Amino acid sequence: MPKYITTLVHGRRGGEGRYEFDAEEKLLDEPPACIMRAFVDSIEQNFKIGHVDYQINTATKDQRHGIVTVTGDIIFERGDHQPFMCMIHRP
Repeated sequence: MPKYITTLVHGRRGGEGRYEFDAEEKLLDEPPACIMRAFVDSIEQNFKIGHVDYQINTATKDQRHGIVTVTGDIIFERGDHQPFMCMIHRP
């Protein structure tokens, strides 16, 4: 499975994280919401932080560069809502 890279910026924590995850070869052919779900599924499994949900405010896909950008609110299991910006691409 190919690797994908995600840069995730949380508004309230003021932090930026870079994450790698494995997904199907044609993931970037999917709609941005499906791509975001694949990333969130990977952090739920790898970091054992409980269920993570999100609300998407904007989502774009740059086909030429293969980059998906998503903004919205990330919602952690404890009820903690945080604004976020996320970029997903292949290395």
